[in-house]
Amino acid sequence: MIRKQGFPSQTKTFRTKAEAQDWAKVTEAEMAKGTWRDRREAESTTLSEALDRYAREVSGLKKGTAQELSIIAKLKTSPLAPLYLGAIQGKHVANYRDELLAEGYKPATIKRRLAILSHLYVIADKEWGIDGLVNPVPRVTVKTGNNARDRRLQPGEEQRLLEAAEEYRGGLPLIIRFALETAMRRGEIAAMRWAHIESGGRVLRVPDSKNGESRMVPLSTVAAGILQGLPRRIDGKVWGIRADSITQAFDRACNRAGIEDLRFHDLRHEATSRLFEKGLNPMQVASITGHKTLQMLKRYTHLRAEDLAKILG
Repeated sequence: MIRKQGFPSQTKTFRTKAEAQDWAKVTEAEMAKGTWRDRREAESTTLSEALDRYAREVSGLKKGTAQELSIIAKLKTSPLAPLYLGAIQGKHVANYRDELLAEGYKPATIKRRLAILSHLYVIADKEWGIDGLVNPVPRVTVKTGNNARDRRLQPGEEQRLLEAAEEYRGGLPLIIRFALETAMRRGEIAAMRWAHIESGGRVLRVPDSKNGESRMVPLSTVAAGILQGLPRRIDGKVWGIRADSITQAFDRACNRAGIEDLRFHDLRHEATSRLFEKGLNPMQVASITGHKTLQMLKRYTHLRAEDLAKILG
């Protein structure tokens, strides 16, 4: 036991007296130099407990709450979960990374999990007042390589997808067609309200996009026609379907149509590429899609070589 004026008493148990004396000497020296940190909470709080608090206080305030809670649930089943925050080192995180790689997880998926783990340590240190923590994540690297998806609709897939989507409620075929015309994100489509339609039905206002900024989306005649054919809902919403329900229905439609490795977000890739194929320049496309940098826009653009060959003549 260490008792020093101006500091909370410290108690720790050791196997030998020599180990106890070494600990006391180091701790008292840190107190004298002003570098000592109370590590009791860091050494008594497991990662699993911290993840529960993070989910309640942090994840609930983010736009991608459902997706982040899903990642947190996976972290809680990891070998790191029962370890104390103060005991987790870079080697533990590296071992977890290697396990995920061996199981076939893509580097991008692993980086998303580690990003949440890293932010948890930042919040625990700055906002929760858990002293003595060392964030182990920056010590670990995940080689990403080129993991950008380049999935585009193949000949015949769009028609098969729309036919399969007819089996599900919520206007899924119209949502798919609207996404292909506007390059809008799933959450942006689900959040659409009739009050956001402006300029005689040819412009849609997205008040809150993923990057935190609003934007105006010009609507093609096809997109505007889709909206004109929809009945008006009492609650003011355009579609009346949640974002996660769109994903679930889309995945079932893909399975029914026999279409593999296609996600709803791939429609944004497809639509962005089609805008370029119509002859729009990068600045025009970026104003429609909401990409803040040309580098990000490039990730969503996958032009077919055969189409470019036709343009070349």
